[in-house]
Amino acid sequence: MKVYISADIEGITGTTAWIETELNTPDIQPFLQQMTKEVEAAVEGAIAGGATEILLKDAHDSARNLDISNLPANCKVIRGWTGDPMCMVTGLDESFDRAIFIGYHSKGGSHRNPLAHTLVVNADVKINGEYACEFLINTYAAAIHGVPVAFVSGDVGLTEEIHSVNENIVTFATKEGIGSATISVSPMVTIAETKRLVEEAMKADRELLQVKLPEKFVVEIIYRDHTRAYRNSFYPGATFKPHNTVEFVTEDYYEVLRILHFLT
Repeated sequence: MKVYISADIEGITGTTAWIETELNTPDIQPFLQQMTKEVEAAVEGAIAGGATEILLKDAHDSARNLDISNLPANCKVIRGWTGDPMCMVTGLDESFDRAIFIGYHSKGGSHRNPLAHTLVVNADVKINGEYACEFLINTYAAAIHGVPVAFVSGDVGLTEEIHSVNENIVTFATKEGIGSATISVSPMVTIAETKRLVEEAMKADRELLQVKLPEKFVVEIIYRDHTRAYRNSFYPGATFKPHNTVEFVTEDYYEVLRILHFLT
């Protein structure tokens, strides 16, 4: 079984303030360690569940966050950004059997995590009239290749949204946001449960995990700055909409990934 893992940090146990997510600040160090431990737990769970090959994407900020020194021989890791529209799930293709997302977070504008955002902090993204999170964007990207997302860890708000998309996807809630604060479970609980639940998710029915792609995509990128919105509305096929919004309509989800790649 071949498994893809994408790891972010804003949904990792304990992260609460932006400075705790920024590379080269002293505040981030404990959370880089926790991010690494949660990813290692996912790798261990995947192998226990039957994975024979794993591709891991460090998918936060610089994409150079994880300590990779303890990764097993059957796990390859992508550090840095390739620059292609698959972005946080670059390298994912039809050869994979499962995808796992670690440390994901609520969508931009959500009150469920003080670090909530979607791709960037200076714009929000809607797909078909609903605010979209990185989980949905990357789950649809996986669906292009017929790969189901089996397990996701992150804040409570995200796990609730995931269950509204597909209740069969296994989730674990690391924390809950209240204003600019978080209430987190014990880091040790997250590590143990991630390993256990990922192993369980590896055995779930592949067809039940699938998320169906909509037939049409209406993408809205809502910027804080109207001048940026106007400039970006000249992207091929895009239009400017009041207020501060670029709209793009397509039936091809890869084109959604492409416009998000260039305009966020």
